[in-house]
Amino acid sequence: MYNKSPANLGEWVVIPSSIVSGDIPILASNFHDMTHHTLTWQQYIDQGLAELDIPPSPAMLYEPIRYMLALGGKRIRPMLTLMAADLFSIPNIRHAIPAALAVELFHNFSLVHDDIMDHAPLRRGKETVHQKWNANVAILSGDNLLIMAYGQLAKCPKDKLPVVLETFNTMATQVCEGQQLDMDFEGSPAVCIDDYLHMIQLKTSVLLGAALKIGAALADATDIDAQQLYDFGVNVGIAFQLQDDLLDVYGDPEQFGKQRGGDILANKKTYLLLKAVETANPATVSELHDWMEVRDQPEKKINRITAIYDSLGIRQATEAAKHFYASKAYAALDKINCDESRKVPLQALAQHLLDRTK
Repeated sequence: MYNKSPANLGEWVVIPSSIVSGDIPILASNFHDMTHHTLTWQQYIDQGLAELDIPPSPAMLYEPIRYMLALGGKRIRPMLTLMAADLFSIPNIRHAIPAALAVELFHNFSLVHDDIMDHAPLRRGKETVHQKWNANVAILSGDNLLIMAYGQLAKCPKDKLPVVLETFNTMATQVCEGQQLDMDFEGSPAVCIDDYLHMIQLKTSVLLGAALKIGAALADATDIDAQQLYDFGVNVGIAFQLQDDLLDVYGDPEQFGKQRGGDILANKKTYLLLKAVETANPATVSELHDWMEVRDQPEKKINRITAIYDSLGIRQATEAAKHFYASKAYAALDKINCDESRKVPLQALAQHLLDRTK
């Protein structure tokens, strides 16, 4: 569950179910400290982004960057970097801010380019960069966001730079690999669940893991603890994407902010579709493939494929897979050698991401 909080927290302060149920004891003073720190961290990120040196000219290069960063979002990835640094008691959290900004700039770079490849018209309810300007402008602006990310990494403490760069570069390469696999899957008839899970780990999850691992490195965490934290982030990321797949079909469009069944209409190979193909008898698989060819009956297509999912128990199977990866995430977090109370913000954030309705 989660409660509303002051607006500059990004709409929520999270209270994990385990805390509410009493499984994780927490003093009111600790929760107050957690909320205070979260507010402060988000303010650091917002301030850092606002203070970026973005020149006025050429306007067609830099205005799209200002526009993209102004679209907002909850800034979860840079928050993870600061949370990880705090988890291991970094002496001055401000030393982790450049790395956090680098993570956010990279994330926005990837979104700009993904939107071009996906022909997406909207991002966070606003026109995408390529839609508002054009694809060439979006490519260059996206490229410059990546260059800006490396500019922020260069501000990290020099003794930490080798491990930070290695982690960042490995992540960046894997995200590109994941995007390529996602595009490959669009035209491939032979995609299995393991393929899909591998793709979303690369495309989505490794950025969460790397954001945490970089924060841990800046705070002098041991290699073992930093890896456990990375594993926590990767598994949360996989569970997060499975929740996204569920919300596309079963979420409330008013809350989710997207058209119901958008993945179905786009014939996306989500966990739900792949599980249905794996589970169904040949006749039902044939019917699914027939519906995937339908273009002129969107509502009927969504309703019939959803009905097939319901008959096969696909929603429950996807929920089970989500909980499996969430359990792996929490198990990795449990193994980290630090005071348990310091793990509460990460437990809370993970709970929010996995229980969200939008």
